[in-house]
Amino acid sequence: MPNWFPWRKKASESQNGARRGGTIRRFLTVDRWVGMGLLAAFLALSVIDPYPVEFARERTFDLYQKLSPRQVTQRPVAIVDIDEKSLNAIGQWPWPRTVIAQIVANLFNKGAALVAFDVVFAEPDRMNPEEVAKSLHGVDAETQAKLKAMPSNDALFADLITQTRIPVPIGKKTVQLGRVVLGQAVYFDASVRENADGNPPKSLSVAAKGLRKGAPPPQEFLPSFVSMVRNIPVLDDVAGGHGLFSLLPEPDNVVRRVPTFMVKGENFYPSLPVEMLRLAMGQTTSMVTTDLDGVQDVRIRKPGGGFFQIPTDSQGRIRPHFSERDDEKYVPAVDVFNGTVDPAKVAGKMVLVGTSATGLLDIRATPVDSILPGVEVHAQVVEAVMTNQLLNRPQAMKLWELLFLGGVGVVMIAVLPWVGARWSMGIFLVTAGSMATTSWMLFVNNAQLLDATFPVAAVLVIFTVMTYLGYSREAAQKQQVRDAFGHYLSPDMVERLAEDPSQLKLGGDKRDMTMLFCDVRGFTTISETFKAFPEGLTRLMNKLLTPLTGVIMERRGTVDKYMGDCIMAFWNAPLDDLEHPRNACRSALAMLAEMAPLNERLKKEAEAEGRKHLDLRIGVGINSGDVVVGNMGSDQRFDYSVLGDAVNLASRLEGQCKTYAVDCVIGETTKSQVEDFAVLELDQIKVKGKLEAVAIFALLGDETVAATEPFKALKAAHESMITTYRTQDWDGAVAALAACRERMGDCNLVGLYDLYEERIRVYKENPPGRDWDGVFVATSK
Repeated sequence: MPNWFPWRKKASESQNGARRGGTIRRFLTVDRWVGMGLLAAFLALSVIDPYPVEFARERTFDLYQKLSPRQVTQRPVAIVDIDEKSLNAIGQWPWPRTVIAQIVANLFNKGAALVAFDVVFAEPDRMNPEEVAKSLHGVDAETQAKLKAMPSNDALFADLITQTRIPVPIGKKTVQLGRVVLGQAVYFDASVRENADGNPPKSLSVAAKGLRKGAPPPQEFLPSFVSMVRNIPVLDDVAGGHGLFSLLPEPDNVVRRVPTFMVKGENFYPSLPVEMLRLAMGQTTSMVTTDLDGVQDVRIRKPGGGFFQIPTDSQGRIRPHFSERDDEKYVPAVDVFNGTVDPAKVAGKMVLVGTSATGLLDIRATPVDSILPGVEVHAQVVEAVMTNQLLNRPQAMKLWELLFLGGVGVVMIAVLPWVGARWSMGIFLVTAGSMATTSWMLFVNNAQLLDATFPVAAVLVIFTVMTYLGYSREAAQKQQVRDAFGHYLSPDMVERLAEDPSQLKLGGDKRDMTMLFCDVRGFTTISETFKAFPEGLTRLMNKLLTPLTGVIMERRGTVDKYMGDCIMAFWNAPLDDLEHPRNACRSALAMLAEMAPLNERLKKEAEAEGRKHLDLRIGVGINSGDVVVGNMGSDQRFDYSVLGDAVNLASRLEGQCKTYAVDCVIGETTKSQVEDFAVLELDQIKVKGKLEAVAIFALLGDETVAATEPFKALKAAHESMITTYRTQDWDGAVAALAACRERMGDCNLVGLYDLYEERIRVYKENPPGRDWDGVFVATSK
């Protein structure tokens, strides 16, 4: 069907677009924008991974190891400890190489599988016979010649190392494989001068393999060093392996990860644990594998085929699950030297020779122990590798952390402004607890490291900032409400609005309300008395309006505006008031009750100032009905006010107070809500500006007055007068008027009954006719 009215389609599309735009604007609040900015920043930080983020993560993983250290169930490594006991017995370090050789010989005699040194023999033994000959003074030449002819301690130690070699079949060949690994130290600046040319020993063969086409060489990922301190050549040339015992502590000096290889230029240098494992496998070669994103693992061929794989991070580092210090691994070096060591302590084991003596400065900190000999760090690395107890942080963990941070962050940003801080905190606690529990369970059950610290902390920051912004916005809204309504509402109502601004719907809302207009009678005459002193008129009005305003606010009313000597107020907005007609009527009665004491005070002031005093009198008009309440005005200036026919009628009713000589006139809708109040019907009139007649009533008191016998008698007589008047029973109406006057009591209705007496006289002389409906047409407001 053709669209005969294309502009309607365009208008509809425009309205839909406007609605969508409005929804988007309502969603994209300032706090959400801030939250999204923070989330983007935290995601970027997670990807960049600066040291503070890494530090927090590593401290969390340290805590995991502290809470659940590795349990030692197997001890493939023993430690020959150059401890204080051994130093006291053998002498200060360094010991003669003959002592070292004796220790190595005794270890192999006791069944050790191999021996590795966590020390470096960088200089010739100072106890070599030739060196001793040079240092002795007064020794004859023959003795010196005999000493120089003796083999050096270094040579003896080298011979012993050579004798420990064993034949090992590798492929189709049999090679003599050494069983002693010498340690090497590296430095990362040029402050330490190398004692060798830096080329790798001839006994070392390292292969590099890229697992995927285009994988970079390991040199791009492995840590590199600047200088090296190596063993003297006579020992270096005969050693079965050479391993770096230098560790790479984190910036906080805690050893968490141990490199498998380091590089200098194009040359690879294995760590001490890797060399020990290579010799334990009976191999001459170890292999480093790489992928596109870094080192994957270190591989050593097994004697029976296949590879022994050591998983690493992208920089070729392994992360052992550390145990607490294990004294069962330690054997005093002096016991080995003396041959008194229990063979069970070393038989079939890889033996590390190192020191726990504090004076030799080889003390390290691990996540589990703040003081641990460096030699045990290497022992724990070998032990963790052999027992498959390495910690692993797969690349997928980083993705899961980003997904958690992004997902929970988006949920928090979306729901926090809607559901509030309490429910959002519940969501945060559940998700954070789930993340932390998952991280812990992965560590305990799978030895995998998932970082919960940074994502949870980031979401907490987002939650905290958005909550603060929400509270700030709420506080600003509360202050705005207080500023906007503090002069119009009672303090308790202002606080209720401030606590729940949602009760305030601005911009126009249809509601059933009650309006009150109050005006000063004879204000023009009163103003003339202040012609020479206009400031006095202002003070007079303030003294009048202040107590009247207080009466309104005390009864949950809202003061709309002051118009000279007139007050406009309403009930049931901005807060709900189910009894708004009754509260408005009670306010009117209280306002009228305020006038006598107020006039008494004003009279005394006038007498004291020597000026004339005129009593202030007010008239009140009240009406109830459906109106529109909200912000009325323009973008530049607006007020919270009401509009509607019921408002206009309330104003007209106030004007009729003069006509009917009563203090308060209420409309029929209001009267229907206060049937138990002291109310008398005044008339049915057409007020100026309206075509339909309305019933109007005089409010004379509350339910207490209505329950009195005098008022009941007055009401009965009054209703009789109204009935006879409308049925044109003029004589009956006159008689009823007389009865009303007799029963008025404290109700000042003289003017009202004078008005009806005059009307009856006129109608009696000039009957209104059969069609008269009793409606009086008002000619003034």
